[in-house]
Amino acid sequence: MTTKKELSNSIVIENVIQTKLRGKVVYQSSVSATEALKMVFVKPFNDPSGKGYQRPVSSKRCKDFVEYLSTGENALFTPILINAGGNWQFSAYESLRPSFGRLICKKRGSLMDGQHRLGGIKLYLEETNAFINVPFLAFHYLEDEEEISLFDTINTKAKGIGSSLSRYLKRDSEDLSWVAAQLIIQPDSPFHDLGTIVGLRTTSKRVTLQNIYNTLVYLTKQNKLSELSKEKLLRVSLIYFAEIKKLFPDDWGNYKESKLTHIVGINALSIIGSEILPKSLNKESMQIDLKILNSLLHKLEKIDWSTQGEMKYLKGVSGSKTLAKELLSLLDEK
Repeated sequence: MTTKKELSNSIVIENVIQTKLRGKVVYQSSVSATEALKMVFVKPFNDPSGKGYQRPVSSKRCKDFVEYLSTGENALFTPILINAGGNWQFSAYESLRPSFGRLICKKRGSLMDGQHRLGGIKLYLEETNAFINVPFLAFHYLEDEEEISLFDTINTKAKGIGSSLSRYLKRDSEDLSWVAAQLIIQPDSPFHDLGTIVGLRTTSKRVTLQNIYNTLVYLTKQNKLSELSKEKLLRVSLIYFAEIKKLFPDDWGNYKESKLTHIVGINALSIIGSEILPKSLNKESMQIDLKILNSLLHKLEKIDWSTQGEMKYLKGVSGSKTLAKELLSLLDEK
């Protein structure tokens, strides 16, 4: 699916119904699959504009839709959802029927819902050369924020985008979501090579944005940290986990052999972080005193993070709390 908005030639769609939905002008009709593929573009979640939101296309889901289409005439599907961005022009055929007419698409519309349907249709056309009509519902104009919000609502209420991408989309309105996103995005972050924004885990990227959001909730349990601005909280979080990475360089990211960067380990570290970070903060500047922080963290250096050791069966919230209790007892030692 293209990410380019411009069209070489305008697309004309006949037999369009113009109506309103919650005060927004919408267009409804259907077009050939070929036209449908031409008239839309996608805004990927990592778009440089910062206004993207679409996750990568799953080839499996596209192929599943091809199989569904192959079942024949009973393979019905719902309309794709588009934001025309104010670039489509409607004109009625006659004044007696002002809501029925022709639509001229001067630029591509942003595909809000239907990526996998269109991806599957494209594959199906390549395999069969069949003719398929694609129904659509297009908003005449939505602001970027409205578009993202509607996409988020649609996909979190259905099978959906998952909590990680949803958090990413809320990064401008939720401080913890912003900090969590930055902990993955920033190249100097310990989580940069381990984290995934869209929530799709791989061999190397096993920590989701939602996981990091959850761990920040543990980290900010103490009022002192929860009162920090998002920029200062990000700085504190970066320093804290960077020092842990330095302390355990062979364990950090070694998912197979070490529990350190398993969720149970990261959450346990955040639980104890909520205790030790306030002690390491300078009261006036609210900056981390590395001397104090490292003097506390070095009490943990003898801990065995092995997946085959004492932590082998630690899992979930209860596992994180059990591990945190053990780590705190080490910190209390003189």
